[in-house]
Amino acid sequence: MVCEICGKQGARIRRITRVYGKGKDFLLIENIPVVVCSRCGESYLEAETLHEIERIKLHQKSFAAKRPIPIVDFA
Repeated sequence: MVCEICGKQGARIRRITRVYGKGKDFLLIENIPVVVCSRCGESYLEAETLHEIERIKLHQKSFAAKRPIPIVDFA
């Protein structure tokens, strides 16, 4: 895959988990595809992925499954 930043071959898709919001508005999205380039070290989300994240956030009540998540403060 060609990196959009440096234009060279070597970019790959990795899957990450991101957290959006906090408190009662906390939303965790798993398996987000991120492009990571082994040449220049950059990582970025493609436009289609960003649009899908926004759609998920907008309609999270119909997509989300409630699960307990342990949360710890780093002290």
